[in-house]
Amino acid sequence: MKNITPVKKDFAPLPIVLPRADLDLIESWVPQGARVLDLGCGDGSLLARLMRNKNVSGYGVDILDDNIRASIKSGINVIQQDLEAGLAMFDDHSFDVVILSQTLQAMHNTERILQEIARVGREGIVSFPNFGHWYHVVSIALGRMPVSKQMPYQWYDTPNIHLCTPKDFEALIEQIGYTVLGKQLFLDGQVVDFLGHLRSTLAVYRFKPRFA
Repeated sequence: MKNITPVKKDFAPLPIVLPRADLDLIESWVPQGARVLDLGCGDGSLLARLMRNKNVSGYGVDILDDNIRASIKSGINVIQQDLEAGLAMFDDHSFDVVILSQTLQAMHNTERILQEIARVGREGIVSFPNFGHWYHVVSIALGRMPVSKQMPYQWYDTPNIHLCTPKDFEALIEQIGYTVLGKQLFLDGQVVDFLGHLRSTLAVYRFKPRFA
């Protein structure tokens, strides 16, 4: 990894409770003792959980000041960086796993960030809201952009730039040259198998470069 200066203070990690099923899945996909990069890490709770339960090491990356402060309180190494600028501060294969949890839809250059994930990590884990959920389909059919618990914004103030369905995501990573290692669809924290592309609100994927 290149010479970078993480924001780090001597705070005791806070007790963190994360009951979300998708985070349970992500944790199960991360190997014990792995080196992890959490992009768009928010308050740092996911990486703190992985440090506690899987003995991982690594960094969180976020742009917002409040998230940086919260991550420091969670006891993680955190770097303040705009993901749109890329991950040039990290060398190739610096991490075993790179995570982008519910941030993909807010990226301007989706293809680039997926390529960067595969460059700096041996595997990638990405989660995103499913725009193909039946409620969204019906809302559009009735002439309005959907507003839901998963996407609680109006069309004019949403941070979500590139919404997609699971099949859209699969087509993109196939085009880029990645292999899906794992996939799960969720509705309100519960696994959805039957008609998942219509009934789920969240998709989680694990992937790696096809010829890695």
